[in-house]
Amino acid sequence: MTSRQIKIDSAECGDFNGYLALPPAGHGPAILLIQEIFGVNDHIRAAADQYALDGFVVLAPDVFWRAEAGLNLGYDEAGFKKGLGLMQGMDFNLAVKDLVTAAGVLKALPEVKGKLASLGYCMGGFLSYLVAAQGAVDAAVCYYGGGIHGALDQAAKIDQPILMHFAEKDGYIPAEAVESVRQAFKGRSNASIHTYPEVDHGFNCWARAMYNQKASALAHGRTLQFLSEQIA
Repeated sequence: MTSRQIKIDSAECGDFNGYLALPPAGHGPAILLIQEIFGVNDHIRAAADQYALDGFVVLAPDVFWRAEAGLNLGYDEAGFKKGLGLMQGMDFNLAVKDLVTAAGVLKALPEVKGKLASLGYCMGGFLSYLVAAQGAVDAAVCYYGGGIHGALDQAAKIDQPILMHFAEKDGYIPAEAVESVRQAFKGRSNASIHTYPEVDHGFNCWARAMYNQKASALAHGRTLQFLSEQIA
């Protein structure tokens, strides 16, 4: 597995970085990996490497580049406060536009053989959902996507396969919000929604106190199965 930074031209006001991880074979289907509020930090780069070792070409773009490029925040109080402030000040329409641009760059790479999926965590899970609604990817994965329940008018635009993971004890996404998402996709064969019992928001991240190995492994396995069926 190899990795490097690449430049992505925004086509309007300069360029921004993306962390590109290539699988050992050098080629494969593609994943647009979308960060949490903590930037393309150590954990996101490690997740990109993990999926590259699973055989995917992975690009993690810098979503916050317009405000502050190259963030590598930790999961402490200071990191959370800074990341939350950047998210609250972010123009989500511009962020989606940047991600659609990044998806086009990724898809055009010679190393990409197969289709493209978006995959994001928390804020990135919501953005993965919005990118899917734009038709920019062939499939989407959303880990505890905060905000999806507030943008259910976009659900009808998503014809691609979509996989969503939620935490039963999520302090940011209440059970009623998850149920509203289920209802929005009810009867639609393209959506798979899983809730993991007795775990909190961020259960996939081994750098956070709420990390849960069992739920993380189960969600990762389901994600790999989904990706192997939909984009490989």
